[in-house]
Order: sequence, then structure tokens, then C-alpha cells
Amino acid sequence: MQQYLQNKKGLVQNVFNQVYDKYDIMNDLMSLGVHRFWKKSLINMMNPSTNSKLVDVACGTGDIGKLFLDNTNKNGEIVCVDPNQGMIDQGKQKLLNYKNIKWINSSAEKLPLENNIFDFYTIGFGLRNTKDLEKTLSEAYRILKPGGRFFCLEFSKIQNSNLDFIYKNYSKLIPIIGKFVVGEKEPYEYLVKSIKEFINQEELIDLMEKNNFQKCSYRNFTGGVVSIHSGWKI
Repeated sequence: MQQYLQNKKGLVQNVFNQVYDKYDIMNDLMSLGVHRFWKKSLINMMNPSTNSKLVDVACGTGDIGKLFLDNTNKNGEIVCVDPNQGMIDQGKQKLLNYKNIKWINSSAEKLPLENNIFDFYTIGFGLRNTKDLEKTLSEAYRILKPGGRFFCLEFSKIQNSNLDFIYKNYSKLIPIIGKFVVGEKEPYEYLVKSIKEFINQEELIDLMEKNNFQKCSYRNFTGGVVSIHSGWKI
């Protein structure tokens, strides 16, 4: 399932080329810091054992990887994948003291990784930015071990009409914040539009099941501002 906006030539890459050095600051400002709670909730749902192996795709600057390693007493193993080299460089600098991390510059649709090697696959606020949802899910399934689990943390569809009204009006401010902090509003206009156009919770469940994941479910956070989807490779 291809995504129209993300298939415009060079659009997503150009967006992240403009924002990678202010990425963490903008995440805190845009979510009022709540993104940290959402990512921590993902790790709590995962509950990884000490020697688990994780691939974090669209890793950004490595927030999920850091939480994973902290949760496994730094004994877990993680591969962080992102299509933007600037983002990876920021992550390497931020997590300089973490030794169990391998960084790979790659798209989610074609991962340079072997079959059946990871206990967990995470993609946080990245599925929305891929060009092809089904290819991304197929690759996730391929590299997970049998018994491995897929997690997707992503902006979703709000269930409460009052909260939806507030959120839509707040979204209009995000490009203004981006212009003030980053000096560019266009990347954040893309952000707002990509969230609006992304599929809903049940549609993502259907795509996961179509790509062989079993026992698929999701949990809404902050009234459906985001959701965490999970599925198993059995």
C-alpha cells in the first residue's frame, strides 16, 4: 500500500534533512514532553528480557533504543535503522556511552538484515513516513524470529470529539513553532498533513494481518492521539 504524499520525490528526505539537528527539541515542544511517556509505555508493553535483540526502524536519534538498553541493564542488543544520516549522527553522539548499538542508514522497505534474527521490531513515528506500508510490514515480519513481536507507535485517530477539536486547532500552531525553533515551517506542515492522511487503527490491524502477523491488537494513548499496535510472528 503506497502512500501518495511520501512518494513525492525527495519530500520526506528533504523534510528530515531540515530538522534533524532540532529533532529532539521539537518533539518535546510539540508533544509538551508526552512523547517520552508514550515511548516508555511501548517499552513497558514489550517487557524485554536481559539478552533480547531489538531492531528499531526509523529510529530518529535513538530514544527507543536508549529506553530498551536501560530496561535490559545495557545487556540487550539493538540495531538502529534510519534513512537519514544526519539523524543517525545525532543519535550516535547522544548515545555515545551505549556500546550495544549498531547504526544502519536504510529505508524501512528494504532492510540489509538477515531473516529471523530479532526478538522485537519497533517503529516509532516512522511508519507514517514510509513510501509503502505493506513492504515495510513484510520486512518487519521477515527479520523477526518466530515468536518475535512487532510494535508500532504512531499518531492515530482521536476517539473523543472534544479532544479532536482541540488537537486540530493545536496542530495549526505546529508549523509556527517549527518556524520559530528550526527556521522552517514546511517540514511541520508536512507533519500535520501526514498525520491527517494516515490510516486509522483498524485499517493498520488489517494490514498487519494481511502481512502474516498474528494476535494483532492496539492500545490508544491520550485519547487516540497516538496508538501502539503489536503483532506476533508465529
